[in-house]
Amino acid sequence: MMDGADRDAPALGIARSATGRRWIWRQGDARVGLGIAQRLGLPELVGRLLAARGVGVEDAPHFLEPTLRALMPDPSSLRDMDIAAARLADAAQRGESVAVFGDYDVDGACAGALTVRLLRELGCRVSHYVPDRIAEGYGPNAAAIAKLCDRGATLVVTVDCGIAAPAALAAAEGRADVVILDHHKAEGPLPAVRAAVNPNRLDCTSGLRNLCAAGVAFLTGVATLRELRRRGAFAARPEPDLRCLLDLVALATVCDVMPLTGLNRALVAQGLKVMARRDRAGLAALLDVAGAKDAPSAHTLGFLLGPRINASGRIAEADLGLRLLLEDDAVEARAMAETLDAVNKRRQEVEGEVLGAALAACEKQAARGHPVLLVVGEGWHPGVVGIVAGRMKEKFNRPACVAGLAGGVAKGSGRSVPGVDLGAAIIAARQSGLLETGGGHAMAAGFSFLAAREGELHAFLDERLSHASDLPGAADLPVEGALAVGGATVEVAQQVARLAPFGAGNDEPVFVMARARVVRADRVGKEGATVRCFLEGEGGSGRLKGICFRAKEGPLAAALLGGGHLHLAGHLRAESWNDSVTACLHVVDAAPVA
Repeated sequence: MMDGADRDAPALGIARSATGRRWIWRQGDARVGLGIAQRLGLPELVGRLLAARGVGVEDAPHFLEPTLRALMPDPSSLRDMDIAAARLADAAQRGESVAVFGDYDVDGACAGALTVRLLRELGCRVSHYVPDRIAEGYGPNAAAIAKLCDRGATLVVTVDCGIAAPAALAAAEGRADVVILDHHKAEGPLPAVRAAVNPNRLDCTSGLRNLCAAGVAFLTGVATLRELRRRGAFAARPEPDLRCLLDLVALATVCDVMPLTGLNRALVAQGLKVMARRDRAGLAALLDVAGAKDAPSAHTLGFLLGPRINASGRIAEADLGLRLLLEDDAVEARAMAETLDAVNKRRQEVEGEVLGAALAACEKQAARGHPVLLVVGEGWHPGVVGIVAGRMKEKFNRPACVAGLAGGVAKGSGRSVPGVDLGAAIIAARQSGLLETGGGHAMAAGFSFLAAREGELHAFLDERLSHASDLPGAADLPVEGALAVGGATVEVAQQVARLAPFGAGNDEPVFVMARARVVRADRVGKEGATVRCFLEGEGGSGRLKGICFRAKEGPLAAALLGGGHLHLAGHLRAESWNDSVTACLHVVDAAPVA
């Protein structure tokens, strides 16, 4: 973090790094940072990092120690929440048959597991249903809703879906009440249901728009228990402890890339503590299969657990992730976890096949100057096109849409960059008749179109999002400040870790090291895709270990393996191994020394 005129200059003068990025100083009010440090008795570095994230002196204690007691809102601030809580309380007191209709991603699985577990504990007879991604698609469909009613459900609760499905939910009319617990944006009139709890309803003034579906389900649980408590339902029986469900909320919040600020920060911080106890058989088994030995972090959730749960919904059994989260038998949970691990490996293979072809096509389009990348491939699996689109977006710093073609119809997903609203463009394309289906939000979208209209669609998106052509070929890399190799100590790393959990809305700090000498570097790990290096400061001052993941090839790996003096950028972390703690720089970029 720099002050004055230096703020506008690239950090260390790096206008184009090994990965093609410009390094920029992350700006913060130095006076606020100093005030935080003095008020709370913190190291100045921590105060500066907090100020750079827009955290003020009054908010700093809650940021560093986020608690639900301090940050929990009144659930009734959500539109329809009191109606939903009353209906769920009725179902609990009557012992009704309830069907929970979910989604096949992590948020859907977690919201579904949370709702199923709570309603069962309250005395309901609960079944669950997750649609098949390919055969049924996302969200409720009339046939499935009718089937749940045929099986005796008097209440259908949709989680992570439903707000945009009025026609499908009409199949329950006169047969079962419907309560929607969703967080997606919707167009047009709301479904005619008993209650639709969604912070992204246009008429909801709760200010909780950044909650995922599991967060909405958790607040619904709080409201439902409050209503049952008001009715005296717990006079002769114990009240469920909702805190035991926070591990599910944390997992969903991280994997749905919700901002880790405010309430979400408290939900994740407290949920990680619950997960560390390993009381949930399914998550304990998945942690073991994924090789996670340390206390879980947001990184554990987003990169080890999430992809394995998501994989099943993408290319295998849609409800396997939900069933794992509901499983209490350790042996059964282990078998399910191993299946999910195997499915995830298969997903990686399928993704790799699509990735290579998509990359070649995107490179040609980027060279021609397209503001939007749109690539289509025969037989590309619809379960992985979203992941591939995300990779293309990261590589080219452009909105990217990837679709698989089957039977003359292309179905795909898009991912965008900050400042470029892809969802609005996709909705406009659908309204213009270029798409069969389409919707989304600023950063992501889903769509389908007739293959013959690919050229028209691409031209429409290029024109609609033409300002994306002004973006650099790679996103800027914000860096927090400079560290000397000798100053990159365990103590400094532990100070930085006080800002965790890291994720969307609270990026892990990136520091730069000027003129670090790579003394030695080699390849380690599976297929040599990780580069390990040993660093030395100027004049031989200090030694530090460095590590660079996803470095099987490319200019960053080449720079590190080439050795010599480099400017480096990375995350400083304290790592435990064999009862010793050492500092390590997780390298994310490098640049040659001029």
